[in-house]
Amino acid sequence: QVQLVESGGGRVQAGGSLTLSCAASENIFNFNDMNWYVQAPGKARELVASINVGGKITYAESVKGRFTISRDGAKTTVYLQMNSLQPEDTAVYACHARILRRHCWGPGTQVTVSS
Repeated sequence: QVQLVESGGGRVQAGGSLTLSCAASENIFNFNDMNWYVQAPGKARELVASINVGGKITYAESVKGRFTISRDGAKTTVYLQMNSLQPEDTAVYACHARILRRHCWGPGTQVTVSS
């Protein structure tokens, strides 16, 4: 099974930036798409950003212009650059990969934004 491990979470002040990474156990181009989901306290898990094997990118409306999803040249890692962070962005961010109808999740990484 595919293994995904996130890193880069932490605590920042409002207006600050973090870059999350998701390292996959195999070439990410084996996947139909890779995604970042957010799990905020008391809220349902929601899609933040997605990139498919062809490079098509989508974002949640709430993060457009602030977050950027990308992949590295080694084809093993997907990133989420998070700028202009706000307290409402505080959540666990989890990496997700899809291969047709099969899904794999990372354990998540905590992002905390203070006022």
